[in-house]
Amino acid sequence: MTTLLRTHALTRSFSGDGEVRALRGVDIEIDRGEFIAIMGPSGCGKSTLLHLLAGLDSPTSGEVYLDGRRVDQLGEGDWARIRRKQIGYMFQAFNLVSNMTAADNIELPALLAGVSGSDARKRRIALMEQLHISDRASLPPSRMSGGQQQRVALARAMINEPDVLIADEPTGNLDSQSTKEVLAIFRERHQRGQTIVLVTHDSNVASAADRVIRMRDGVLTGESRLDDRAPLNVRTAGLIASGA
Repeated sequence: MTTLLRTHALTRSFSGDGEVRALRGVDIEIDRGEFIAIMGPSGCGKSTLLHLLAGLDSPTSGEVYLDGRRVDQLGEGDWARIRRKQIGYMFQAFNLVSNMTAADNIELPALLAGVSGSDARKRRIALMEQLHISDRASLPPSRMSGGQQQRVALARAMINEPDVLIADEPTGNLDSQSTKEVLAIFRERHQRGQTIVLVTHDSNVASAADRVIRMRDGVLTGESRLDDRAPLNVRTAGLIASGA
């Protein structure tokens, strides 16, 4: 397999009431077609890492490579083009456009990427059917539940069939049945060769990944692969979720 995403000595610090070091020299390699779950306690740097992988933030130091090309020094215009074609990103806070309908929110990235209006609509209809939100198409975010907004955000991230789908807590607002349905979509896309990188606190979601990476205090503390993991039980799930 070829490496799709790679970081070297990645750090990110924030200033305020003293310096906060969110990432402390992270080295990670993600192969094309791999399904990665990142777990760890709140505040350990998981979301910061996703932001840097997707060019939504700049590292304090270190390097980020996408498909062999160094990208951490690119400007916002270049990153915007990359996200339209190669990276689909689902925000934990959804970040839907408040004055647009669910349908328009989902179609927007496709239109920005140059997809025709008719093709964007076909893709959007198929995704909304998959995610059981077809009846929400004409509604703005303010008239949808948190779980429905989450599904719209996921459909928006997937509409351009990106090389890599990056998702921050993609099942956090969903009930158990909806989580199973979304997880089935991730599995199906993974089987079709899509690279998936997600942050989750749900051990059941993580158990579907090829590799579970654990974080604590801005560093990677360990990982387990599908072929060397024991089935998740209550104790194992608790250890993974805590980053132990």
